[in-house]
Amino acid sequence: MERFAGRWRSTEPEFRALLERIPLLATPPLPPEWLRCEMLERHELLRRASVSAGAMVLEVGTGGHAISTVPLAHAVGREGRVLAVERSRWGQFREIVAASGLGGTIAPVTADAGHLPFRDSAVDLAVCLHGLRSLRGEENTVRVCREMLRTAPRILLAESLPIGRTPAQRAHLAMYDLREGVFAATLGAPDDLHYRPLDALESLVERAGGRVEWSETVEVDLPHFLAYFPRRLVERIPEERTRTDLLRRWDDADVMLKKHGEDHPPVGLIGASRAVQS
Repeated sequence: MERFAGRWRSTEPEFRALLERIPLLATPPLPPEWLRCEMLERHELLRRASVSAGAMVLEVGTGGHAISTVPLAHAVGREGRVLAVERSRWGQFREIVAASGLGGTIAPVTADAGHLPFRDSAVDLAVCLHGLRSLRGEENTVRVCREMLRTAPRILLAESLPIGRTPAQRAHLAMYDLREGVFAATLGAPDDLHYRPLDALESLVERAGGRVEWSETVEVDLPHFLAYFPRRLVERIPEERTRTDLLRRWDDADVMLKKHGEDHPPVGLIGASRAVQS
């Protein structure tokens, strides 16, 4: 956590004060600062993308910890608005938003991102940060991107890339890449799909009717904590050959995490608009 502490000290005072209001979470084996660290990563992505103060923003895939919602609300300020869309995983969202002091800027909306309950061009910008991999397949990802482009003239997407340049990034990928197969074998459907290359993400946007205006690969240089999952989930897989293979790979990945730690892979950041209809 030394790098996080260093970045914490160099973060502008207003956002650092905001992070200090976010509760430390006792969720072993994660360190208690994990949520603040993840919010700092989103904040830096939003700074690169120049999200405007006063904007009306739709966020797709809010999740139970408001990881992107709070930095988005900070970016748009008191004059802006964040419509935070989540289908079911609200978790501690309301408690975390209340602690942030930004509840007046954030409006939670329970909805399916593939069928958004908003009129065309209802907002200035639609955003999905680190959420595309949870959409369970290309067709659903295209459908959600199409809905985002209908609801906003511009969209902003961010997703981790399958790039391991350091031992800690490779450790993250080794553990994370097990999730799709393990969850498919235990839950009956894949979740947390493998990271896609940047050009593949751009292709999905274009299939959805978008025009990629810009894209870049961002080196986050922060620890990451969200690849890990308990070994007991692998032990529940009924098919012996699959279970044995994934247990071996889980053990190898666990050794890597303990030796090197876990860092964010590079992140693909994409800004797109609606393609002009011919």
